[in-house]
Amino acid sequence: MCLAIPGKVAGIAEKDGIRTGRVLFGGIARQACLDFVPEAKEGDYVLVHVGFAITVIDKDEAERTYALLESLGVLAEELAPDGAAPAES
Repeated sequence: MCLAIPGKVAGIAEKDGIRTGRVLFGGIARQACLDFVPEAKEGDYVLVHVGFAITVIDKDEAERTYALLESLGVLAEELAPDGAAPAES
Protein backbone atom coordinates (compact mmCIF):
# COMPACT_ATOMS: atom_id res chain seq x y z
CA MET A 1 0.00 0.00 0.00
CA CYS A 2 1.29 3.47 -0.84
CA LEU A 3 0.36 6.32 1.46
CA ALA A 4 1.02 10.03 1.58
CA ILE A 5 3.31 10.58 4.57
CA PRO A 6 3.69 13.97 6.28
CA GLY A 7 7.20 15.34 6.59
CA LYS A 8 9.02 18.58 7.30
CA VAL A 9 10.97 20.33 4.53
CA ALA A 10 14.52 20.67 5.85
CA GLY A 11 16.16 22.05 2.72
CA ILE A 12 15.36 23.00 -0.86
CA ALA A 13 17.50 22.74 -3.99
CA GLU A 14 17.01 22.87 -7.73
CA LYS A 15 18.78 20.55 -10.13
CA ASP A 16 18.18 20.30 -13.86
CA GLY A 17 15.07 22.48 -13.50
CA ILE A 18 13.47 20.24 -10.87
CA ARG A 19 12.77 21.68 -7.41
CA THR A 20 13.52 19.12 -4.71
CA GLY A 21 13.51 19.12 -0.97
CA ARG A 22 15.15 17.17 1.81
CA VAL A 23 12.11 16.07 3.81
CA LEU A 24 12.27 14.69 7.36
CA PHE A 25 9.95 11.87 8.40
CA GLY A 26 10.63 11.35 12.08
CA GLY A 27 14.34 10.47 12.11
CA ILE A 28 14.50 9.60 8.39
CA ALA A 29 15.40 12.08 5.62
CA ARG A 30 14.37 11.55 2.01
CA GLN A 31 14.46 13.60 -1.17
CA ALA A 32 11.09 14.61 -2.61
CA CYS A 33 10.07 16.55 -5.69
CA LEU A 34 8.52 19.90 -4.72
CA ASP A 35 7.33 20.96 -8.18
CA PHE A 36 3.66 20.33 -7.30
CA VAL A 37 3.91 22.64 -4.26
CA PRO A 38 5.79 25.73 -5.44
CA GLU A 39 4.61 27.58 -2.31
CA ALA A 40 6.45 25.13 0.01
CA LYS A 41 9.40 26.60 1.84
CA GLU A 42 11.94 25.34 4.33
CA GLY A 43 10.21 24.55 7.64
CA ASP A 44 6.83 23.76 6.03
CA TYR A 45 5.13 20.39 6.35
CA VAL A 46 4.14 18.53 3.20
CA LEU A 47 2.38 15.29 2.35
CA VAL A 48 4.67 13.11 0.22
CA HIS A 49 3.35 10.35 -2.03
CA VAL A 50 5.77 8.18 -4.07
CA GLY A 51 8.49 10.83 -3.88
CA PHE A 52 6.31 13.83 -4.75
CA ALA A 53 5.10 16.45 -2.27
CA ILE A 54 1.43 16.84 -3.14
CA THR A 55 0.22 19.46 -0.65
CA VAL A 56 1.39 21.71 2.17
CA ILE A 57 -0.26 21.03 5.53
CA ASP A 58 -0.02 22.65 8.95
CA LYS A 59 2.19 21.26 11.72
CA ASP A 60 -0.71 20.01 13.87
CA GLU A 61 -2.23 18.01 11.02
CA ALA A 62 1.18 16.62 10.08
CA GLU A 63 1.79 15.46 13.66
CA ARG A 64 -1.70 13.90 14.00
CA THR A 65 -1.40 12.08 10.67
CA TYR A 66 2.11 10.82 11.40
CA ALA A 67 1.03 9.55 14.85
CA LEU A 68 -2.00 7.78 13.34
CA LEU A 69 0.08 6.09 10.63
CA GLU A 70 2.63 5.08 13.25
CA SER A 71 -0.05 3.60 15.51
CA LEU A 72 -1.40 1.59 12.56
CA GLY A 73 2.08 0.18 12.00
CA VAL A 74 2.39 1.26 8.37
CA LEU A 75 5.34 3.65 8.58
CA ALA A 76 8.05 0.96 8.74
CA GLU A 77 7.01 -0.37 5.34
CA GLU A 78 6.49 3.04 3.75
CA LEU A 79 9.78 4.49 5.00
CA ALA A 80 11.99 1.40 4.51
CA PRO A 81 14.99 2.08 2.29
CA ASP A 82 14.32 1.34 -1.38
CA GLY A 83 14.29 -2.40 -1.95
CA ALA A 84 14.70 -3.22 1.75
CA ALA A 85 12.18 -5.15 3.76
CA PRO A 86 11.00 -3.47 6.97
CA ALA A 87 12.52 -4.76 10.19
CA GLU A 88 10.53 -7.47 11.95
CA SER A 89 9.49 -6.70 15.51
